[in-house]
Formats: sequence, structure tokens, C-alpha cells
Amino acid sequence: MKISSNFDSGNIKVIDATDPLNIQLEINNDHNSEFYQWFHFRLETTPYQLHKLNINQLEKSAYPDGWEGYQAVASYDRQTWFRVPSNYENGTLSFEIEPECGSVYFAYFAPYSYDRHLDLLSWAQTQGACQLQTLGETLDGRDMSVLKIGEPNEDKKVIWVTARQHPGETMAEWFVEGLLHKLLDDEDPHAAALLSKAVFYIVPNMNPDGSVRGHLRTNAKGVNLNREWQTPSMENSPEVYLVLNKMRETGLDMHLDIHGDEAIPYNFVAGSEGIPSYDERLKNLEDSFKAALLTITPEFQDEHGYPKDEAGQALLTVASSATAEEFKALTYTIEMPFKDNNDLPDPDYGWSDRRSYQFGQDTLAAIVNVVDTLR
Repeated sequence: MKISSNFDSGNIKVIDATDPLNIQLEINNDHNSEFYQWFHFRLETTPYQLHKLNINQLEKSAYPDGWEGYQAVASYDRQTWFRVPSNYENGTLSFEIEPECGSVYFAYFAPYSYDRHLDLLSWAQTQGACQLQTLGETLDGRDMSVLKIGEPNEDKKVIWVTARQHPGETMAEWFVEGLLHKLLDDEDPHAAALLSKAVFYIVPNMNPDGSVRGHLRTNAKGVNLNREWQTPSMENSPEVYLVLNKMRETGLDMHLDIHGDEAIPYNFVAGSEGIPSYDERLKNLEDSFKAALLTITPEFQDEHGYPKDEAGQALLTVASSATAEEFKALTYTIEMPFKDNNDLPDPDYGWSDRRSYQFGQDTLAAIVNVVDTLR
């Protein structure tokens, strides 16, 4: 029996793996950080033998409430990820499996590999409306990439989509993959309507270093990028620094920042009502977008989510608040669950990569409802 995590986005610490009925594990911290929650590892063993795995010390993890009701995901082929019945008690997540193959992978959510990220960028640039641009490099020397889709002119709106500032929130890049496949489909009516009125700038992965390192929330230096938008720097947060400078170059009429939430088992949005310049125009835009998304997909709801910021109390270090205030634009943080969507539960897969992909396509369709009124 062997447990390994020395691969893209791998993360686990083996405490004891001598007895298949009593495997003891822990999760490594993000580099230079107290955050930990993301895990991804491979178990190589004898098929059809019962294994009991325990991941410990979770009461000290980034979001302890995220483990209540959570079910781990597993895969034999790294393509289809299914839920494994799990139990959380006294800081330990426990689950059992009789693997059907000699090798099985486990993860906090369906991983989105760096290779798949590069494949997505490469595929997108082959589509006629898309151009791949490199903004600069991360601290580990990886490219910060943005996809420009459509031809800008003075009359067209500028729409930005950023994803995966927190690298362990892999559902965010699955969401973007779905959005891109719809937007770059030359037979899709929503895409045609949008590209006649807007140009898109899409960053599928804001944190490639953290993604490869197996981090939950931080970049290579241990910095939480979604607290860097007021004063980013090339020393600490080049990812934000480069993207924000590009936003200032292109202008911005709408910004969606895509995330995942550990604890709340619903899809929801967080708006900019707490920024100093929030007004009736922004409120109407927010309401119109939410109304459209509620009509398009039952996966979205607006009853459960974060408490709204009081007027003037928004954290301007957070991406959606920072861009809303600077550009006076419609911005939303979109959150998806690590667990399941309690409105439409799926005991076999929970909230999944495939559902995230579809939610990205549905969200793109909702933008049609507001694009004419973004300015």
C-alpha cells in the first residue's frame, strides 16, 4: 500500500499507512501560510479490500465548518469524480472504500490540472474571435494569461471574468471552461448577441502557482490574492498587479470573479453594496442580472449567501469591491459549493465539475440581460 501526492496540485501528509483499516493523514499548509483545506492524493493498493481513511487536525483548517456534511471525491481515471460517503467528527474526516482498481485518487473537489489549463488556453486561441495574451510572470515563473474575445471599439462594453484567485477552488476554472466553450461557439445565439455588443477579457486561472503547489488560498509567497486589490505589488502579488493594470488599460464595464465556498451548500453571488459609490444604478444592474440568472437556471438562488456589507464598509482589498469602486461597474463575486447544491442534491456526485461547467454557460446567457445597460 502506498499513498503519494508528488504531482500537480497534490497535497497530503501521511502519518500512518501501515494498516488499510486505519490510515491516518493530515493536510499540508499553504506555503508560508496558516491556510490548509485542499487535499489531493493517490492510494495504490490491493483492489476490493476495505480501506478506512482518516484526515485529522481539521478543526484547525481554514474553514472547519466546511467539513460538516462534506463528502470527499474519488476517481479511478481522473476524469469522473464521484462522492465517497464521509463523516466528520472531532476534527477528523473519515471515509471508507473498497477500491475497484489498484489505484484511486482522492481530492477535496474535482481537480483542474495545469496541463488542462494550458490546453484550454491553446484551444481558445485557435478560435477566430480569441487572442491569447501574456501579461507577465508569476513568482514561480509561470505565465499570467488572459484571453481577449471579440474586437473592441468605443461602443462596445468591456466585460472581465477572473477565476481561481484561490487555487483550491477548482470549480471556478470548470465554470470558465463552460463559459468559454459557449462564448466561442460561432453557432451560439447568446455568444453572437454578446460579441456584437461587448469584448471579453477572461483569466481562467489567477493563481497558477498556488494551483500547481496544491494550495487552498494563496500564491507561491503565501499571499491571499483576494486581499491584494487595493495595493498589489510585483513582489507579493504579481498576479493581481498585472491583471489590474490590464483592466485599467482596457476599461471595465462588468466584472465577474469566480470562487467556491467551503461551507455554504448553494450557488450565490456577493455584490458591491458596501462600496462608497454604490448607487441606485448599480443596484438595478445587480437586480437585473440576478433576476435573469434565476430565470435561466434552478442551480442559482438568492436566499442563502454572505451577509451584505453595510454602506461604505466593503473591503476594497477584495476584487469585486475594488473594481466596482474604481470603475463604477457591475461586479459580482460568484460562489459555488464544495459540498452539494441543497436545492438540487445529487448523492452520487454532489456539486461537480460538470455542473460547474454548465453553470458557467448559464451565467454567460444571463449577461445578455444586462449588457445594453452596463454604461
